[in-house]
Amino acid sequence: MLVLGIDTSTPATGVAVADVRSGVPEELAALEVVDPRHSAEVLAPLITRALAECGLAPRDLEAIVAGVGPGPYTSLRVGIVTAAALGDALGIPVYGVCSLDGLVDAAGRVIAVTDARRREVYWARYDNRVRIEGPDVSAAHLVADSLAPGERVIGAGGELYAAVFGAAYDPEGRRYPDPMALIQQAVPQLGTPATPLIPLYQRRPDATPRTAA
Repeated sequence: MLVLGIDTSTPATGVAVADVRSGVPEELAALEVVDPRHSAEVLAPLITRALAECGLAPRDLEAIVAGVGPGPYTSLRVGIVTAAALGDALGIPVYGVCSLDGLVDAAGRVIAVTDARRREVYWARYDNRVRIEGPDVSAAHLVADSLAPGERVIGAGGELYAAVFGAAYDPEGRRYPDPMALIQQAVPQLGTPATPLIPLYQRRPDATPRTAA
């Protein structure tokens, strides 16, 4: 099964193409652009480039995996809408995966953290790559206060608040979600009926319509 992975939940727009016919994802192409203001402009060209690197066309894809957040409203919906539209056009299933799952690259106790702005972070806790708490949004110091002995903090949010997380922050961890890791997380779903993509915004967007007086 040829699978496209997409994530736009952070300043990084990431795309990957994998062959999952053996049951274990084999990376065929992976591209990333870090530009928080232009995810809408860069995503489609990244998908085109990634497929071209593999000698594939969109019609060769058999499934799509999309990171569904948590993340900022505007950038997150770019990836979700693109994945849904492409899946609909190609007649293939689209599977949603928590974007924070794409940060976890090692066993042990880990908290994956990305920037939620307003001095807050999106976070989730993992034990041996299995999410056991979250996703949620909290002030960075509250997440730091919840750390258990030996827990590592990874992700760009951990880097941003390194002074708050102290020695628990692991600079060797991933900064942004890896679409290949999202594809790996979705393997048990592949081949099953897909459910609607539900964005994990975790809070209301900054801009909201005015209510009537």
